[in-house]
Amino acid sequence: MKAVAYKEKGSFELEERPVPQLQDERDAIVRVTLSSICSSDLHIKDGFVPRAVPGVIVGHEMVGVVEKVGSEVKTVKPRDRVAVNVETFCGECFFCKRGFVNNCSDVHGGWALGCRIDGGQAEYVRVPYADNGLTKIPDSVTDRQAIFTGDILSTGYWGAKLGEIHHGDTVAVLGAGPTGLCTMMCARLFSPARIIAVDLDDQRLKLAKEQGWADVVLNPKTMEIEREIRELTEGRGADVVMEAAGGEDTFQTAWKIARPNAIVVIVAMYENPQILPLPDMYGKNLTFKTGGVDASCCGEILSHIERGELDTTPLITHEYQLADAMEAYELFEQKKDGVMKVVLQP
Repeated sequence: MKAVAYKEKGSFELEERPVPQLQDERDAIVRVTLSSICSSDLHIKDGFVPRAVPGVIVGHEMVGVVEKVGSEVKTVKPRDRVAVNVETFCGECFFCKRGFVNNCSDVHGGWALGCRIDGGQAEYVRVPYADNGLTKIPDSVTDRQAIFTGDILSTGYWGAKLGEIHHGDTVAVLGAGPTGLCTMMCARLFSPARIIAVDLDDQRLKLAKEQGWADVVLNPKTMEIEREIRELTEGRGADVVMEAAGGEDTFQTAWKIARPNAIVVIVAMYENPQILPLPDMYGKNLTFKTGGVDASCCGEILSHIERGELDTTPLITHEYQLADAMEAYELFEQKKDGVMKVVLQP
């Protein structure tokens, strides 16, 4: 089968690989029908994910059809259409029982697919702990609607829940890339008074406003963000801040635009360490919530998609055949042609 593999720092290649086989009675083999390129794949390529294993097949955003299941798999069966979770988790350890599936203590727990074990930018993928890692897609939901369920939509949903958004809150989201936009649309589920999108890209801000994911859009190139948000909130600052940009100075912006006693959720993955300037923020009494996504709500997310409450299809700007994956990576990495998300069809 064709597959995109991480060779070494700076290098991905399209290769021929054997079709994966069941290795455990809790495994499933999924025929991939659609996968996607994520910025986290670029983090692997650029050497910012130390746990990534050279030679691994990349890709952690995918949907497909179950081909085979081990004898202990109970929730899915062959021919089921499924969304694949970005995380592998046993469901039985200390962390899993508390919903912290990103910290699963299994040897392959957390983000394994496409990082430490073979992922889904391929024709087939083996999914460990299939009862936890696969969620059946409702018949009325298309592959394109479901493709981001297990990763960036889970990230947005996790972030929105961490933010403890209340009816009438002002929520500021830094970053209007795919993850930031998913964060906005998930935050909308919790009935805030307004969502403020902050980004340097006017086209992405336009999309956020046109789709109704944001009520107000702000570009730091043309305005002073702290002042604008204070003016929108009677001088207080945002009730909840979601930092989904991961830029050089966006962490500092996040705490500065938060009102006293606000919650600041770090959704982004940083390439460099960030500084927490406690003397400067003394008295703001902020709560910071950080960490990798706990992608344990895929069923809830697919229900929202089925009811029309979440729609990520506008994020898909380009579609390629898997055989042309290297061309797709070039476009995505160089941010050409207004690319937002690229999907790959085997």
